[in-house]
Amino acid sequence: MIKLRFFERSDFQQLINWIETPEFLLQWGGPNFSFPLTEQQLENYLKDANTDNSPVLVYSVIEEETGYIIGHISLGNIDKNNKSARIGKVLVGDKNVRGKGIGLRMMKEILKVSFDELNLHRVSLGVFDFNASAIACYEKAGFLKEGLLRDSRKIGDEYWSLWEMSILENEWKEINKG
Repeated sequence: MIKLRFFERSDFQQLINWIETPEFLLQWGGPNFSFPLTEQQLENYLKDANTDNSPVLVYSVIEEETGYIIGHISLGNIDKNNKSARIGKVLVGDKNVRGKGIGLRMMKEILKVSFDELNLHRVSLGVFDFNASAIACYEKAGFLKEGLLRDSRKIGDEYWSLWEMSILENEWKEINKG
């Protein structure tokens, strides 16, 4: 099992170690980060995060059995008026636990925060169209594809397309009733 714990300065180096290439950084962090990832960039990332009225909640993913940090996830663009937010920075960082359903557990935990604690109505995310394992994970968690943003990011000489996906409160409740 896993649990989410607020991301702390003591977690910075672990996250930096996981981000090995500029392409991987772009997939994980989008255009707001530059390679190589630095502690200063992470300080800025946390600047307005993890307070009661913060628009961003940033988490380390902890394996309960060992206490090790195995991943990272955030809930951003928290809009209490429209009851919406956006999942981002999803990473199963520990290569030893990849392929074992950790991503799905992470999604379920962040959706519990979203719908059960924050009482949101809509949660969205974006995922590059070539990331088949992530898309499958998000669909398994209940997300639906809303549309493809074609050639939305330029990486070197090529363009990457991004799927927009979302899940609504009633869909979450239907999946988790019982």
